[in-house]
Amino acid sequence: MTLNDARNRPLHDLRVSVTDRCNFRCTYCMPKEVFGRDFPFLPRAELLTFEEITRLARLFVERGVEKIRLTGGEPLLRRNIEELIAMLRGIDGLRDLTLTTNGSLLARKAEALREAGLQRVTVSLDSLDDAVFTAMNDMDVPVQRVLDGIEAADRAGLRPIKINMVVKRGTNDQHVIDMARYFRGSGHILRFIEFMDVGHTNGWKMDEVVPAADIIRTISAEWPLEPVDPNYVGEVANRYRYIDGQGEIGLIASVTQSFCSACTRARLSAEGKLYTCLFATHGHDFRALLRAGDTDEGIGQFLDRVWRARSDRYSDLRSSYAADLPKVEMSYIGG
Repeated sequence: MTLNDARNRPLHDLRVSVTDRCNFRCTYCMPKEVFGRDFPFLPRAELLTFEEITRLARLFVERGVEKIRLTGGEPLLRRNIEELIAMLRGIDGLRDLTLTTNGSLLARKAEALREAGLQRVTVSLDSLDDAVFTAMNDMDVPVQRVLDGIEAADRAGLRPIKINMVVKRGTNDQHVIDMARYFRGSGHILRFIEFMDVGHTNGWKMDEVVPAADIIRTISAEWPLEPVDPNYVGEVANRYRYIDGQGEIGLIASVTQSFCSACTRARLSAEGKLYTCLFATHGHDFRALLRAGDTDEGIGQFLDRVWRARSDRYSDLRSSYAADLPKVEMSYIGG
């Protein structure tokens, strides 16, 4: 079946957070002054079990979801995540199973992830400069550890690998060209993400946003680019390829070029709340239904009601007031 929301947008993508914990403290996502040693992360008993995630995922696929992305926090911190991947791969109708990671644990995990059935990975990497990168992840994790993870994922066949760089003015914007040069011709797809006002703890300011149009101009001045059609309706990244044939890049411009009108994504938090927008202020509790013994039919009807009522268009309406709302944190529901 096809399930459309109040703005006639179908449900196509599900992002599942498997943990709210992370071993990084990126300043734009989990600033250390907020997510310190005493931060009350979710107890294990409150996390959805793999069986619960798989049961919900199957209901989502029955309603048109073709792609599931595992996120966090850092999803590779979730113990035995390979078991969940194998369970999800058994769902009829699921076409794409992928995972977003900071890459720090990927070198030791890549082969097992692929054997379990994971198809590809997206790796976050904000600079090739160790000083800048360690300042941004705020845990002294060196660039090479992430590069080793990318190499291991490539050897394991988790392709195509996408590399996400969040660009923040005055922090790492001077390294855009370095990143483009490094990944040109590698077979990997580098994607630049505008610094977004997700959550309310990352100190977001509009003047720290580097518009995607500026990034395109900067790179194209060095290596000419041309636009490419999206792979599917609702793809978040605007695609460009190098005219000399050395691959492609993507631009995710949620701030300056809203894509609300084509958004097909739902987000499930680690303890089972469904969020219908990355910038949502509240979620819908599916764990309560699961643990109360509700039937698949009952849970499915609840999902139908939630999605059909969805009318979110935060990025279309972004304002200084909206930016200050107590929105759910990115580390809680993934990017």
